[in-house]
Amino acid sequence: MREALVILPSSSITLPPNSSPTPPHHHRSATAKPKPKLKPKRKPIPSPSQLTSQSPLLSTLRWDSSSQSRHSLKYYAELASKLAQDGRFNDSLMIAESVVVSGVNAAEFAALLNAKIVSDGIVRLLEEGKLKSVVELLTGAQKLGIEPLKLFDGAAMNALSRECRRTMECGEIEEVVSLMETLKGCGMPIKDLVKPSEVIRLCISQRKPNTAVRYAHIFPHVDIMFCTVILEFGKKGDLASALTVFEASKQNQDTPNLYVYRTIIDVCGLCGDYLKSRSIYEGLIASKFTPNIYVFNSLMNVNACDLSYTLDIYKQMQKLGVPADLTSYNILLKSCCLATRVDLAKEIYGELKQLEIAGTLKLDVFTYSTLIKVFADAKMWQMALKIKRDMLSAGVIPNIVTWSSLISACANAGLVDQAIQLFEEMLQAGCEPNSQCYNILLHACVEACQYDRAFRLFRSWKEQALQKENCEDLGSNTDNTIDLSPTLMVSGSIPNCTSASPHGHFSKRIPFRPTTSTYNILMKACGSDYYRAKALMEEMKKVGLSPNHISWSILIDICGGSGNVEGALQILRSMREAGIQPDVVTFTTIIKVCVETKDFKSAFSLFAAMKRYQIKPNMVTYNTLLRARSRYGSLQEVQQCLAIYQDMRKAGYKPNDYYLKQLIEQWCEGVIQNGNQRKGYFSSRNRSGLEPESMILEKVAEHLQKDNANSVSINLRGLSKVEARIVVLAVLRMIREKYTAGDSIKDDVQIFLGVQEVGIRAVRQESVVKEAVIKLLQHDLGLDVISATSRIGNDRNQDGVNHLEKCSNMEEHAERGILRANMHSPTRRPAVLQKLRIPKESLQSWLTRRLDASIVQ
Repeated sequence: MREALVILPSSSITLPPNSSPTPPHHHRSATAKPKPKLKPKRKPIPSPSQLTSQSPLLSTLRWDSSSQSRHSLKYYAELASKLAQDGRFNDSLMIAESVVVSGVNAAEFAALLNAKIVSDGIVRLLEEGKLKSVVELLTGAQKLGIEPLKLFDGAAMNALSRECRRTMECGEIEEVVSLMETLKGCGMPIKDLVKPSEVIRLCISQRKPNTAVRYAHIFPHVDIMFCTVILEFGKKGDLASALTVFEASKQNQDTPNLYVYRTIIDVCGLCGDYLKSRSIYEGLIASKFTPNIYVFNSLMNVNACDLSYTLDIYKQMQKLGVPADLTSYNILLKSCCLATRVDLAKEIYGELKQLEIAGTLKLDVFTYSTLIKVFADAKMWQMALKIKRDMLSAGVIPNIVTWSSLISACANAGLVDQAIQLFEEMLQAGCEPNSQCYNILLHACVEACQYDRAFRLFRSWKEQALQKENCEDLGSNTDNTIDLSPTLMVSGSIPNCTSASPHGHFSKRIPFRPTTSTYNILMKACGSDYYRAKALMEEMKKVGLSPNHISWSILIDICGGSGNVEGALQILRSMREAGIQPDVVTFTTIIKVCVETKDFKSAFSLFAAMKRYQIKPNMVTYNTLLRARSRYGSLQEVQQCLAIYQDMRKAGYKPNDYYLKQLIEQWCEGVIQNGNQRKGYFSSRNRSGLEPESMILEKVAEHLQKDNANSVSINLRGLSKVEARIVVLAVLRMIREKYTAGDSIKDDVQIFLGVQEVGIRAVRQESVVKEAVIKLLQHDLGLDVISATSRIGNDRNQDGVNHLEKCSNMEEHAERGILRANMHSPTRRPAVLQKLRIPKESLQSWLTRRLDASIVQ
């Protein structure tokens, strides 16, 4: 028979009835009078160790579980409940453990506990912030086989929920998730404690995907939680975290979850990384698993910007036996729209009509709207109207997107009256216009240079909106209408609250709410009237709208158009003071203003400011600066433009450098000419020396962007004679300008032409270039030229290497690479290093003559 030591409270608590713990060899006399019962004073319940030390009787108490009455078990349950009420959870658990170890069923003992007073103790500790103690109580109870949820009533559950939310509000997401894991293990309803969406939101904001994965594993519908977390990370643009969650979702899964795959592909589209969506798809295919139609549609939609890839996925889908649905065709039409492939869109539309006739598909409003947009963007307004007729014949009702695309089709073609007519038809059809429809009409007027009409329409709509508000304030009934006849919209007269429409039944109130785009369009309609545009911006602020980058850029353009560069720069400063940082459009606009007013210093200063603010210039910015001058007057100007040209190429743009080459050529030819420059050396008969993809500008920039002109060497290897002429003249002009500024000439000028092998009879390019350069230097400039060659044959391992070791500048280092490559050539044929030298004395004399000539002039 198992026995257990039961720890009792202090003497203030009576022993349970039906128990006679009598010390051994001591018996009470039969004639002993019972002592009068005294009402005990309430004392704090001591700890079990104190109980043992105070009463030796407790140490001998044994419990025979087989004969224990329910009354005794109830007593110990009440004792454990009171200890829990006082917050002494460890003591309460110790009693419970003693009872359970003695053989009592844990569920039976838990049923006798007073849940109300236990919950009171839990609430008190939670209010004191002792969440850890409560968690220890739950875990301890669970270990004993007592269901933790039975220790909580409504008040305790609310207190636990408040404490969990307080922990979460402190941003301690790791502690919150750890707590949720523990509570879930104890069988607590965690969804009722904290909303899962709030926990996920905190994980997203703190960019902790692994914590979000742990939290998702708490729920039985873990795949749905994974999808939610992935999508929320995608909405924040955090693709890396979304991919971390995606990889975690693939673990412990025998087959891919296509719902998760579809979500991560959609997220790739939200984050703009369509290439990553392709690799995810390829990984799914590699697992020998066939995607469903939803995965294919998501993949095509994300890659809609690439029509060829979208069509390829469509073909793969057919090959795998996955039938396309209407969404698939809508995405194909969207891709055609983005690629401006009207012919393919027509072909797909014909196929869809055949499927509709066969009863396989039923075209919806999205299909027709996408087709209309395809033709609208291509300015094929008649085809767009034909699709509208087909749409109505099929019983499909156009929506706001359809009407906006139709209005835009006519507006793009400059048909303002037709666009307004479609606007009225939309109102007749009961479709309420949005701000985009109004803006399309205003933009059509501005593009057609009908500025006054745009302002009349704007005033008419604004007054109608005001009339509507006044009528509603006066408690008017719903029969009050506003006339929208073309005469009214053109004249701009103020309508009454009720008016008869000239179209008979057509009468419709429209809610007009101007947007920032509305005011931007009207500012463009101001032309060169700066004060009118400024008044529109002030009105925009009064109605609660904030001017954006486009608003400020338009104002800068209008102000600068009148030649007021300082005013444009002041607007730029005001824009920054308003808390809006200029973007590339703003900077390009004001740079254009500076260029048009010949304020090149401010233009290049603004370009440098763009680089400091890490704003990437676009093609328009570069072209505006490169075409700023009609001629170059100084080395600094040439260096500025060459630096912009090189920066443009590094940024990935392909400039049309014909105009820049022409200006550089004119500047270089200035070395020869005095006064007015004649037409450059690049006449129509000589311009063939420049290839379309010539790198001559890079060569010129390479030489002109050196800081030191005292030791100059020119590398003409690989250039044609025309290109070599430009490079030589550019370097000489640089030397001349620096000499004029005070720099002296200390070394000869070395000109490297290349390496020519001995024994080759064919006319070498180096020889042609050499003759052209000698003619330029001797006959046109009057300089002394010394031709020098270095034979590099079988003995080049000594003489050639010794010569190369003396090289000190960039061009000679380049030649060193060529010569060493020639040394290791398997043929090892003798070669000659072709070079020219201009003595410093001759160069000094030439510079002195040029300087004297300029002084005389």
